Amino acid sequence: MNFLTKILGKAIDVVGSLCSLLMLLMVLNVFYDVVMRYFFNDVSIGMQELEWHLFAAMFMFGIGYTLKEDGHVRVDVFYDRFSIKTQSIINIIGSLFFALPFTLLIIYFSVDYAYEAYEMGEKSADPGGLPHRWIIRAVIPVSCIYLICCIFYVLLEQFKNLKSGKLIKGDEA
Repeated sequence: MNFLTKILGKAIDVVGSLCSLLMLLMVLNVFYDVVMRYFFNDVSIGMQELEWHLFAAMFMFGIGYTLKEDGHVRVDVFYDRFSIKTQSIINIIGSLFFALPFTLLIIYFSVDYAYEAYEMGEKSADPGGLPHRWIIRAVIPVSCIYLICCIFYVLLEQFKNLKSGKLIKGDEA
């Protein structure tokens, strides 16, 4: 189980690093767009659309990475006072009964959504916009598959916490 957790964690971290790269590309894209617009009075619809494509991909894949890093917002006023065991139980229940079902539901509906865009060759309606709209639509199911891997990682980590017998934070078991 530790081997699987380690491999899965490294794979998730690689995608997290790719999210950082997407953020950098998005910042460079916005910088280019602003310079071209305000200094050269030139606007590129394709570059503007690429901004939201990069943001969408960064956000969608960032959800799973943030879950792995335990960075999502929760009511910490109560949660932080609980023992590691109680926190692990809450995380397991949240993962199994909330995150996983909603992720599966999104995959179920988004696969057809992306496939339809691919099948009809959907592209931007704006002149000069990006072709191949299916690519950004495909980010939805692919990022949800990644999110399932992240949920599985969290479950493994939480079961490891339960098994270790830690009762309070900071205990070395």
